Amino acid sequence: MADFYIANEYWFAVFQLVMAMLGMGATLAPRDFKELMLEPKAVSYGTLIQLVLVPLVAYLTILVFGLAGGVAVGIAIIASVPGGSTSNIFTLFARGNIALSISITAITTMACLFTTPLILDLLVSAYMPAGFVLPKATIVLDIALTLLLPLAIGMLYRRLFLTTAQVFSQWCIRASIVGLVLIVLGASISGRLDLEAFAWGNVLLVILFGFLLLLLSWLVLRVLSLPTADATAVEMEVVVRNINLGLMLKAILFPAAVGQTDMVGDMALFVLLIYGGLQLAMAAALIAYRRRLAGP
Repeated sequence: MADFYIANEYWFAVFQLVMAMLGMGATLAPRDFKELMLEPKAVSYGTLIQLVLVPLVAYLTILVFGLAGGVAVGIAIIASVPGGSTSNIFTLFARGNIALSISITAITTMACLFTTPLILDLLVSAYMPAGFVLPKATIVLDIALTLLLPLAIGMLYRRLFLTTAQVFSQWCIRASIVGLVLIVLGASISGRLDLEAFAWGNVLLVILFGFLLLLLSWLVLRVLSLPTADATAVEMEVVVRNINLGLMLKAILFPAAVGQTDMVGDMALFVLLIYGGLQLAMAAALIAYRRRLAGP
């Protein structure tokens, strides 16, 4: 089982990402982009915070704490990916602007075809092994085929089969979750999720990075004076990252091989999985906080 997972880690990552994007696409329609015309300022602020503030926080975290190797790479991958599809659901629960959340998710998802390799190159080039060359063309092609294409297919499915689109989306999301569980199990069985080797100090640094994202986005939004519902949507977009895409990027940059160890790749994987759990906790806390402020 362990050898099978290692030999096919890339395809496990592709499966869970494709399923997630199909599910997301099946919830989108062209009218969901109306926020671009109705509230261009809020959309622009939210997108800029995603594409500028998040990578800046990652860079400062890496620089200030002297991070290196897989921990630095993992944080850089988190910063390079767009917001996750579940951010829209969490925004709804937090009584935020769901239309704004969907618009920002869709825009940053499409933009990541260009922004993800650029951010990765800027953040991780100094932490890669000697002689490593970032496979930009491969990253762009894989994002197009496993993220943007399934998103478009999901939207087409919704247009053609509206009555079953919600059920289709739910099953795709469930399949994606199964894929994530298989990745965790496979990595654990193969001995690549070694908490002792990763060290608790690095766990705390990943948690600190997440809280810095939340705190600094909150401060910036306060300065920009966005309405509460809009600010909630942007905060959720910042906190909830597309870890599905991050796992595929890790598989591209550091492909697993049977009988070989890769500390950088394994630690980057650990960072992604830790943040994946952390973002759920932060989203839950943000939901509780916003609902309490909004009242019954």
